[in-house]
Amino acid sequence: MEASIMNIVQRELYMITMVFIFGLMAIKLAERIKIPDVALFMIVGILLGPSVFKLITVPNDSVSYQFIIVLGSILILFEGGIAIHFSVLKKVWITISLLSILGVIITAIVVAVTAYYLLDIPILYALLLASVIASTDPATLMPVFKQITIQEKVRRTVESESAFNDATGSILTFTLLGVILGETKLSVSSSIWSFFREAGGGILAGTVIGFVGILLTSEHRWGILRKFSTVVSLVVAISSYLVAGFIHASGFMATFTAGLISGNPQLFRLQVSKETNSTVFAFSGTLTLIMRTLIFMLLGTQVDFRILGQYWIQGILVVIVFMFIARPLAVLLCTLPDRKAKWKWNEILFMFWVRETGVIPAALSGMIVAAKVDYANQIASVTFIAILVTILIQASTTGFVAKKLGITLEPVKGI
Repeated sequence: MEASIMNIVQRELYMITMVFIFGLMAIKLAERIKIPDVALFMIVGILLGPSVFKLITVPNDSVSYQFIIVLGSILILFEGGIAIHFSVLKKVWITISLLSILGVIITAIVVAVTAYYLLDIPILYALLLASVIASTDPATLMPVFKQITIQEKVRRTVESESAFNDATGSILTFTLLGVILGETKLSVSSSIWSFFREAGGGILAGTVIGFVGILLTSEHRWGILRKFSTVVSLVVAISSYLVAGFIHASGFMATFTAGLISGNPQLFRLQVSKETNSTVFAFSGTLTLIMRTLIFMLLGTQVDFRILGQYWIQGILVVIVFMFIARPLAVLLCTLPDRKAKWKWNEILFMFWVRETGVIPAALSGMIVAAKVDYANQIASVTFIAILVTILIQASTTGFVAKKLGITLEPVKGI
């Protein structure tokens, strides 16, 4: 028994060590050839995985894989929330709200119709596929935006959208999955209630826990843990996710909200010292680099070319519609009504291009495969094609597109 446990521990340590060794190489190579590190992590992960050299084998239903995916997403979302100034959100809240709800629904409908005809699957399963990949991914977008310097309004809008729309995509996915498995009935009213319950509960949990965190690390008399601000930030990020799950709300929404509250103590007339802030930012940056390396390297190891080979033509066609029709249509219908934000066409065109897919869709796809749903292989194949194409093509060219559209604040760095 003890020997078996030690073998498991050694196997996990081996996996983590391999990821970090090759991850460091990938980071340096990404700097040299000027592409986002997440794209290179994916490529290296594919090479190290079972499809090529078989140096890393981690089943997508293993505890270690799911732990890394969830914890990494939590930390990346929390860090993204900390970096956002509330004053910026006030200017674009209408666009963010529309993109996070209406934008996901528009994308899902367009992709579902496309998948229905190209993959020849029932419309309910086509909608399930579309719901899985309809939301953008914060774990992909935020690391990319660390390597380019673009206008804050555009950056914060896309980052916030990617955090908030996970709730919509997840609710759509789980609602349809429940209908397919015969556990629930498809109802517009219940779906709307589920969304507001999950999103609202997540925002409430994140706000309360985020407030407690800044109170304990502030210059207020209750700031008894300000010397341990890094540990407090870690507890706030994880506990907000756990509390949201306990009340059946969106954990990712809660984590992002907790980060947003933590980064804007002035909302509660609290003051956090510059030293405390800089310590938390440095700690969060290191943690997210570690988790980003693990997430995207392991995501690459999950690519199964045998399954992809069966549906790659139809999958690529679906993703082309996804990128060049569904996303632009969603952005247009969600930005043009927002007169307050005063969107310019170069900013709108940039948002057409920036919609990477990543960790959350991969996790949802894995759940569908684990549930042994019909057409799960088609859904998994298109999901991974969407991840590969959007990360390797869109993420790699984000800096170039931003520069060409004239929305960079200064020359592009590291990309």
